[in-house]
Formats: sequence, C-alpha cells, structure tokens
Amino acid sequence: MKITKIVQQQKQRDRYSIFVDDRYAFSLGEGALLSTGLTSGQELTGQQINQYEQLSAEDKLYNRTLRYVAMRPRSVWEVEFYLRRKEAPAPLVAQIITKLSGLDLLNDQRFAEQFVRDRRLLRSASTRKLTLELQKKRISSDIIERVLAADETDELAMLKALIAKKQRQSKYKEDSLKLMQYLARQGFSYGDIKTALRADD
Repeated sequence: MKITKIVQQQKQRDRYSIFVDDRYAFSLGEGALLSTGLTSGQELTGQQINQYEQLSAEDKLYNRTLRYVAMRPRSVWEVEFYLRRKEAPAPLVAQIITKLSGLDLLNDQRFAEQFVRDRRLLRSASTRKLTLELQKKRISSDIIERVLAADETDELAMLKALIAKKQRQSKYKEDSLKLMQYLARQGFSYGDIKTALRADD
C-alpha cells in the first residue's frame, strides 16, 4: 500500500488528509505530519496504517484540547476532566497534560492568580468564596494559600462598594436582611457585613 497524496484540508488548514492507494486513510496535524516524516509515494504496511490511524485520533483530541484551553484559562483538573469526558485513556490524558504544561499552557499557579484577579474585579468575590471555587477546580491548598496571601485587595472596602451597588437595587434598598443574606451567600462573614453596613450608615 502506498501513500498517493497528502492534501491540506480546506476547513482546518493546519490538518492534512493522507490518501493511501487513492483512498482517504487518515489525517494529521501539521506538527504530527512533520514528526512522522510521511511523504507521497511512501509504502505502508497494514500495521503502520493502523498505528497512524491511532495517532490521527490522538492528534485530533490534542488539537481539540488546545482549542479548549485557548477559550479561557483552565486548571489542570479541568483539562483532565475534559479529556476523561472524551473517553481518553489515562496514559493519553497524562501525555497531553504533560505536553500542555511543557508549553506553559497549563499552570495552576498562574491560573489561580488570574482567577482571583478576575473574580475580585468582576464579581467582588470574597476570600472565602474564592477559596471554595478554587478548591472545586482542584487547585492545591498550597497554591490557594499562596495566591490569596499575595492578593492585596482591601476586602472591607470592596464589601462596602458592593453594598452601595446593591442598595441601589429596589429589592435590597429597603430590606437589609435580604441584603445581608445575599452577602453571606457570597462568602462574607457576618462580622464584616455588620461592620461594612455600620460604616455605610
């Protein structure tokens, strides 16, 4: 069996279709194609074709994972969970995680730092809520402690600003109990809520 042509795909320009004996056999990303050294005219055995079909499936999953990571920052656990949902075998999961980490596309420390910055800025998230959310993403306790210790947010000032914002909404303006319940659900302590409300009076 012989490779009769290698054609760049129209929809995915970084992938190439490999034809064996003038019939489509499998596809590979540009990097995988270069690493295999496949060329038109090359003879392949049935066993080799099976191996390249397996490589093609793994390469497609790797590229899907790259797109998943590119959408927004992800924790290592999020990517592992994504791959398990795709029914990837454990060795392939470990291989992809190692590769992405080596390219510095996965880094739990950096993920946690950005997560804290974004949640503080966009959602006025409390330290308690941030801790719980990072734990859900399987960030290690050491990283969580380190990142939150380095965070310079004045949580009481942030809480006061959040109270002022919520008090402009009719459902909280005349109902301090409802406001306190909302703030408690956001992870703020009763003591901090009372202090911030007194300062606002």
